[in-house]
Amino acid sequence: MLHAQSLPIIVIEEGQLAAAGLTPARTAWAMANGFSGQRGRLLALPGDDGAVTGYLFGIGEPANRSALVMGLAGATLPAGDYHLEGAFGDPVLAVVGFRLGAYRFARYRKAEPAPNLTPPDGADTAEIDRLVEAATLARDLVNTPTNDLGPEAFEAAIRDFAITRGMSVSSIVGDDLLAANFPMIHAVGRAAPQAPRLLDLSWGRDTDPKVTLVGKGVTFDTGGLDIKSATGMLLMKKDMGGAANVLGLAHAIVSAGLAVRLRVLIPIVENAIAGNAFRPGDVLTSRKGLTVEIGNTDAEGRLILADALALADEESPELIVDMATLTGAARVALGPDLPALYSTDDALARDLMAAGLLADDPLWQMPLWSPYDGMMSSKIADVNNAGSGGFAGSITAALFMRRFVSKAKAWVHLDIMAWAPEARPGRPQGGTDHGIRAVYGVLKQRYPAN
Repeated sequence: MLHAQSLPIIVIEEGQLAAAGLTPARTAWAMANGFSGQRGRLLALPGDDGAVTGYLFGIGEPANRSALVMGLAGATLPAGDYHLEGAFGDPVLAVVGFRLGAYRFARYRKAEPAPNLTPPDGADTAEIDRLVEAATLARDLVNTPTNDLGPEAFEAAIRDFAITRGMSVSSIVGDDLLAANFPMIHAVGRAAPQAPRLLDLSWGRDTDPKVTLVGKGVTFDTGGLDIKSATGMLLMKKDMGGAANVLGLAHAIVSAGLAVRLRVLIPIVENAIAGNAFRPGDVLTSRKGLTVEIGNTDAEGRLILADALALADEESPELIVDMATLTGAARVALGPDLPALYSTDDALARDLMAAGLLADDPLWQMPLWSPYDGMMSSKIADVNNAGSGGFAGSITAALFMRRFVSKAKAWVHLDIMAWAPEARPGRPQGGTDHGIRAVYGVLKQRYPAN
């Protein structure tokens, strides 16, 4: 039986069936099932009875196709132990892709057995483990419903995360946010039964370049008084997906020991409705001092991020990276698999896109188009939090947040979905990782471990 032994996964490149050493019977089977060498790659899995099971994935760039193919294998092969035979691109990407394809979220039901792929000899197993752990951490957090991951539970999980990795951690909670000058985080979260808070984690040597990560931590978003529809609320447990992915990225950075002084800022709120909820038309004063007219209470993520970005910017870091499930407009423009990337550094943006392509973690740069700033004008405040006219929603959100970053040498904003509405290779349906491997790949190149 398949699970009783370690079976090889044999990868046959396009046009190589005849040279692959398959028996005539297996070659005939492959041809009969459409594996003509023109539609992609064939994974031929020889069984004890001589039968062949084939899996095909025919799209993707050559650079990342190994991760895509192995992601499909991890999702579809029966439980058992497998190993690779022959050369197959980057072995780290291959094994990471397989294991991410085999991901299961089993907190609330019996775990299904999953297949496992043994890394080839010489593969960097530590790198494989940290990348899989980073993605799994993000996915598990996003998949957890709000009744088990409200603001208090999320803080507890983050504290455990920090302590186990030797990171310092502190929090500012409830009305203390006002005393510490985080008024917009407080305003967005004050109507919820669990108080809003800001988590602040740090790690590394003070002499190393400062890299700060900021993650949107809205544990549930009703939309506030501009309430969402029932359909619109169905996936709002994932509105802390930015924070979840930032934690996954932080895990990879710390595990690899990159030469950075890492800071992680996570504003955590539930955007709820009560008598003390913030209202459309209110004017809030931000940490930076800019006044913000509330055009829509459902544009709350940019408000809490603005206060956190202002704090991050105050120490003039080399780089600020924020991740947020921020706008539906980004999904309309680029779909669920391709996060929108904004940056004040175009060269860095190009590096991030290239790294994402290699790691099956694609990103796409969008413009910080300054002429659209006028869409957020206000007659009574410095800025409105919601763009007028319904156009360029992801761009105007990024432009809003850019106002709060002025001292950092570079800023990157990722507008992510953190959810796979349909399974694809390496990404089962449900909460998912976005941007972790792309950003980590660039940071690893720029700030290698000493």
